[in-house]
Amino acid sequence: MESETSTTEVKSKSQIKRELHLLHELGKQLVALPQSRLRVLGLTEPLQTAIMDARRFKRGALKRQLQYIAGLMREVDAAAVQQALDAFHRPQQQEVEALHEVEAWRDALLAGDDALLDELVGRFLNADRQHLRQLVRNASRERQLNKPPKSARALFRELSSLRAENCNP
Repeated sequence: MESETSTTEVKSKSQIKRELHLLHELGKQLVALPQSRLRVLGLTEPLQTAIMDARRFKRGALKRQLQYIAGLMREVDAAAVQQALDAFHRPQQQEVEALHEVEAWRDALLAGDDALLDELVGRFLNADRQHLRQLVRNASRERQLNKPPKSARALFRELSSLRAENCNP
């Protein structure tokens, strides 16, 4: 007869420390979260209270409170809480990516990329080639004369509005 092996997995001390560290970091994120978003997560009452208390503390007391929060987090599905936090931050990341895309367009247009101008006019129905060229010319002239980048900002606003109209039909 074969001996039965235990199905429970014994965690090493290092693994337990890593998990507690992850819960500690998650607790820091929860403390930084606005109250309105904290309510949406459906956390236990003691955990919500501990998070609210942590906002009042500084230095050593905050460190102890975060350890307490990490302990309370063991009773909560940490993966679900992390997914909810990621979902909160996703729209902000998309906005930042959109701004970077528009900045790259502006910089490429100012560098003389006519192929990009053709692509943008073809992609966006409301794009006015003549107006965009005028903004690029004016921005280039301002840069050469060391003037404030008024036209470069106007070009950025124009490209942003074109992108926004395309993304929000």
